[in-house]
Amino acid sequence: MDTVAARRPPGFDTVVARWPLAIGLAALIIPTLIILATGLWLFFSQKDVIREHRRPGSLLVAIPVGLFGALCYIAGQAFGFLVIQVGATILICETIFYLFVGGEVCRRLWFALLYLYFVAPLPTWFQDRLTGSLKEWVSASVTHILSGAGIPVVREGVVMYVAQYQLLVEDACSGLNSLTSLFAIGLFYIYLLHQASVRYALFLSALIFPIAIFANMIRVSILVLLTYFWSDQVAQGFLHQFAGMVTFITALLTIMLIDSALQSVMARRQAGGAIARPA
Repeated sequence: MDTVAARRPPGFDTVVARWPLAIGLAALIIPTLIILATGLWLFFSQKDVIREHRRPGSLLVAIPVGLFGALCYIAGQAFGFLVIQVGATILICETIFYLFVGGEVCRRLWFALLYLYFVAPLPTWFQDRLTGSLKEWVSASVTHILSGAGIPVVREGVVMYVAQYQLLVEDACSGLNSLTSLFAIGLFYIYLLHQASVRYALFLSALIFPIAIFANMIRVSILVLLTYFWSDQVAQGFLHQFAGMVTFITALLTIMLIDSALQSVMARRQAGGAIARPA
């Protein structure tokens, strides 16, 4: 009998059973793809500038820079440093771009050229060192807030105990590892909307890091509450697969909300000043 199950391709049930792994992989890849897509869009959006100011670049500049990029790529390949390999690849591509369009175009597209380097993944040891002290601070802050709300939670270092369960904040805090992607997308948003206002753009850029920590505190709090009211299995299941993505989206939305609120306040002040100004 020709049933639906019989018509499924080989391995279909295995793929379906491992959908959480696919979601976790997507959570890691999607921010990088977003950075790459928005970076390419920055170049495409400046096509008129490229046409107007395009001049052939100098070989005296391109050859040494290209050789340096090639040596860095070889070194990265030999020692297994992915960040060096990716960075060297971007440098070589940008050197070729310079040869076709010249220095004036590169000067005008400086943000797009630098922005692409956010695609390069930071080494795990560097991320761990960067977020090491933050993990303890996040665990202490979340413990203080939730215990004050009546949730029986205590901590020892980066380990939080809620009821009969324990939550290792070192893993739960992995959302901070998306800080590079968040910083890149945040800069893209700020550059796109506020590139004319340098001081305001710098102010918003300075908020990205504390916003990322705030978003991660929210995610760790949700994990603790899910563990307490439901079970550790629920907390470490679906939501855990979105570890970095939850922090990423929450922080980005927070940046947009703060920007919108500040723009509204400044617009009211400008309107009030215009009304108060004598004719």
